Amino acid sequence: MQATTSAKITSFSDLDPNGYYTYQDYMSWTFPERVELYRGIPMELLPAPNRRHQEISSVLQGELYQYLKNSGCTLFSAPFDVRLPITNKKGKPDTVVQPDLCVVCDESKLDQQGCNGAPDLVVEILSPGNPKREVREKYELYEEAGVLEYWVVYPGEDTLHVFVLNEAGKFIGLRPLNILDTLTSTVFPDLEIDLGVVFK
Repeated sequence: MQATTSAKITSFSDLDPNGYYTYQDYMSWTFPERVELYRGIPMELLPAPNRRHQEISSVLQGELYQYLKNSGCTLFSAPFDVRLPITNKKGKPDTVVQPDLCVVCDESKLDQQGCNGAPDLVVEILSPGNPKREVREKYELYEEAGVLEYWVVYPGEDTLHVFVLNEAGKFIGLRPLNILDTLTSTVFPDLEIDLGVVFK
């Protein structure tokens, strides 16, 4: 796909909705809106998350932080750029996401711009305005990139879905968890999180 060329871009509305952009383009944008790049297509992120979203994020972040201390793995929260290993035909990266939470255990993937590669764990907490298309595309991107474990949190339903990458590189969905369950992890076998606390 041909990269889009344009005059200086100062707002998200200046981007061509049918255009194609690379990570190099993404890094040149200075407008205030938060954006992700899905295979070269810019996607504007929703405004500041609501209170429920932030409460759940804070609890999960605290639980993961305590578990990961002295583990060699690092926890990051949005906004934090993750350049997934997905490129165009010329080998140029064209996919950048900002997951709500992610854990990176390979320090060589980290640089001053964020994470260059697939995190070991990604957590996305959905908001009412998240379109189904975005949810589906994120799932496909994380699967293709090789994210080992992916948690999708549905605050309105008090449920959490866990997807684990199998040997064939495909996500396998586990039983949806609810407020009565304890969350465990394939990537971090000793991790246990009481979802009654997460969804209180």
